Amino acid sequence: MSEPAPEAIVPAAASSPETGERSRSVIITTVAWFRDLMLSVLIAVLVILLLYRPVKVEGTSMMPSLFDQERLFINQFSYKFGLGDIKRGDTVVFWFPEAQPPNTTSYIKRVIGLPGDTVAVQDGYVIVNGKKLVENYVPPEYRDDRSYPLHVVPPNDYFVLGDHRVSSNDSRAWGFVPRNYIYGKAVFVFWPPEHIGTVR
Repeated sequence: MSEPAPEAIVPAAASSPETGERSRSVIITTVAWFRDLMLSVLIAVLVILLLYRPVKVEGTSMMPSLFDQERLFINQFSYKFGLGDIKRGDTVVFWFPEAQPPNTTSYIKRVIGLPGDTVAVQDGYVIVNGKKLVENYVPPEYRDDRSYPLHVVPPNDYFVLGDHRVSSNDSRAWGFVPRNYIYGKAVFVFWPPEHIGTVR
């Protein structure tokens, strides 16, 4: 009776040094890419939190410049740290001065009168320092015929109006906005997609 043939043993193919080095290189590259991605995301989040803040428009008072339910970024850095002056024509976000309790309701309006300016509204047309203000952002159908008596804007205060004058609750009704209530400038609409762009 013959003995069974021994089972064949096939040694596993040894990986070459080049293959192992290539695998390590892929792993190192992947880890480095993931690290850089996470760092970029962290920096982006910090930039948004420190420089920009997303807000949602509620209401129609700034049409046609801004529409109800639009999402936009406001720059909250320059005004907060005094690196940028508030200019006539800026679209600003601020705490509503008459909110109770304070700092609970935000409004978005356009700056019309700066500290020291004289401001009046005659038959719906704004007069600043004795001259009619050119307001191409207010379509004729959005302009109302209300008047507002001549006022001098106090130091550190601002006179603001909505672009949709017919439906805007603004400085004509409740007065001026203190400088320290203004916390951001509208800069960029990011939603909905068809409205993406800078705020004029």
